[in-house]
Amino acid sequence: MRFTRAMTVGILTLGLSTGFGHVTFASTEAPFTQQAFEETQHEGKPILVHITAPWCPYCAKQRPILSALENDPAFKDLVVYNIDFDTQKDLVRAVGAQKQSTLIVFHGAVEKGRSTGDTDANSIKTLIEKTND
Repeated sequence: MRFTRAMTVGILTLGLSTGFGHVTFASTEAPFTQQAFEETQHEGKPILVHITAPWCPYCAKQRPILSALENDPAFKDLVVYNIDFDTQKDLVRAVGAQKQSTLIVFHGAVEKGRSTGDTDANSIKTLIEKTND
């Protein structure tokens, strides 16, 4: 039997709700607001901003890669903000993104790098590792 993502989430949820097993997620995903973003920057935390769209094939390929990296203990302090390319145009412009599938990494207030359309797990990991510099 091959487990789908939905089945895995269901099993993890069942385990958590019944007290069996312990799951620790490394990073934190948070809704993007300018205030939350600036507070996270002020705290000096590593940050990933993902400009995404539900129809974007590159975004769909990035999601499982990012999910795996977010659960990697090496990125336990990473704060991830998702910005919807279609409905949050003001935020897309505020971070200087031109396209969906853009990944922008920060350490505190300092931008450390960005990429667009990247679906290679190793290069995405290398980009996110820049948040620790």
